[in-house]
Formats: sequence, C-alpha cells, structure tokens
Amino acid sequence: MAGSNFVDYVKIYCRSGNGGPGSAHLRREKFIPKGGPDGGDGGRGGHIILRGNSQMWTLLHLRFKRHIFAENGGSGGHQLSTGADGKDVIIEVPLGTIARRESTGEILFEITDPGDEKILAKGGRGGLGNDHFKSATHQTPRYAQPGEPGIEEAFILELKILADVGLVGFPNAGKSTLLSVVSAAKPKIADYPFTTLVPNLGIVSYREGKSFVMADIPGIIEGAHEGKGLGIRFLRHIERNSMLLFIIPADSRNIMEEYDILVNELLMYNPELLDKRRLLGISKSDLADEEIRNELRKDLPDLPRVFFSSLTGEGITTLKDMIWKTLNSY
Repeated sequence: MAGSNFVDYVKIYCRSGNGGPGSAHLRREKFIPKGGPDGGDGGRGGHIILRGNSQMWTLLHLRFKRHIFAENGGSGGHQLSTGADGKDVIIEVPLGTIARRESTGEILFEITDPGDEKILAKGGRGGLGNDHFKSATHQTPRYAQPGEPGIEEAFILELKILADVGLVGFPNAGKSTLLSVVSAAKPKIADYPFTTLVPNLGIVSYREGKSFVMADIPGIIEGAHEGKGLGIRFLRHIERNSMLLFIIPADSRNIMEEYDILVNELLMYNPELLDKRRLLGISKSDLADEEIRNELRKDLPDLPRVFFSSLTGEGITTLKDMIWKTLNSY
C-alpha cells in the first residue's frame, strides 16, 4: 500500500433522492366519464448506501468524489401506477469504516463484514395518490401527497484498520522491517524516526496454508495521546486489532521503561485497549549475545516474549507460532 494512497478520513456531502409526488388523476374513459380517482403513489427516493468490501484498504476513492447525489423518485401515474423508485447509490468502503454526522460527531454505524450494507442517507418516501383519500363522503379527491424530501447532510467516514495483529512500538523499533520480512508488504524503511507515516498491512503466511493479517502503524512517542508526534491520528487503528505485539529493540536503554510508556499511552487514549492480548517481541536481537540477553531477561514485562532478528531471521518462526497460538487461544 503506497503511503500517498492511504486515506483513512474523508468528509462527504450526501443528498438522497426526494420521494416522487402522488398523482391526483381522475379516471376518464369512453363510457366512464366520471370513473373516480385512480392516481398512483410516487416512487421512493434513492438511498445512499455504504457496502463493506474486504478487498479495499483505503478511502482514497472518495478523496476526489465528495459530493454524492441519489436519484429522485418518479411521479405516480394514472390507473394506480406507482412511480419508479430512484436509483440507490452504493459506496464501497473498506471493512472497519465508521460513519458519523459531521454536524454533531454522532456515530451512526460501522461496517465490519464483507457485503454488509447500511443506509447512510435515506431517500424520501413517495407521496400517496388521490386514490388513498377517497371515502363514502368524499368520492372525488382532487389532491395527492407530495413526496418527502431526501436528506442533505455532510458525513465523516473514518477508517479503523481491521487486522489480527497490531504492531506497537517507538519509532525505529523495527516494526516495518519485521512486516517486510514476514509478509509481502513493502513499507518504507530507513534509519531515522517516523519513516512510517501511514499504517501498512501485510498478510503473513503460516503453516499449512494458514495466514493472519499484521498491521504496522506509525511509531508512538510519549505524549502521543495528547497529539504529540503523529498523535492520536493513527492510534485508533489499534482498536480493531485482535491482539497487540509490542516491539522494543534489544539495544533499548530500558526495555521495561519503554514498555510502561507504551502501555500508558494506550491507557490514556482508550483503556479498553489494555484488554487485548499482548506479546512482547525484542527486535534487533542480533546485537545482543546470550550474556546480554540473560541480563535483559531479569527486568522484562510479565508477558510472553521472544527475541528475534529481522536481519538474520532468528526467532521469526517462534514469533509466528506465538502469534498464531495467541490468536487461537479462545
């Protein structure tokens, strides 16, 4: 996924279709000069619908198409004929897309399943024809209902990436390198902080044709929940991950301290993130011999951990085994 092509936040202006007006037609045929009302109902206005697409990973296609209008419903006709419904507009979106009102910030719904369809802007109902208004005392109504207007409103679409494993760590911890080694993803990798500016996804192949999805988000720094660094813009992508893999390099000044900072940032952003299952991966372990590792083990967080090196491949298979076991532990 190219960095410039990743869009996870768009504002769109929608206008659903107006309902068609009902008909006030009076039946007039040969030998039936006063046949009474036979006006049909108006058609429904077109809806604007979001549909989940598991093959999409970004909202890029909506960046330059921010005004979306649906068709109006057709007018009712004579002989009780109903007007045509306006054509619905279906917007394909990635799984994990949240829709909210731009005016209030209210969350309307989220799309989490392939093919899942939810109405973002409902089309107006068609008006009733005059046939509905006849009665024993009013046999020739010469009026009909107008159609209901559609909805005109701005909406925010926000993507929270759906992945099995979310990589959490400071900038330059080795998250992108790990993703590039275990999957076909090609994230930008360089020896300076904040190389990763957008989330990257990779499908990790496992034994016997099995696989899982791994997400690498931009590095977290202390104060990220307050907007420091890349701030909270990408922290929301962790919310949809099944488990979290903390990545801390073996040459870190203090692994326990870094882990505590990362956990605190997640806690301050959303305490529910700490309910997720966690693993610790100590990256760049080729820089630490067994004596150094034994020293590091004396002060490590109390959770499953593995030393690994994306450069030499050491511990990568063990790491994948641990991830698979954790994902399938319930």
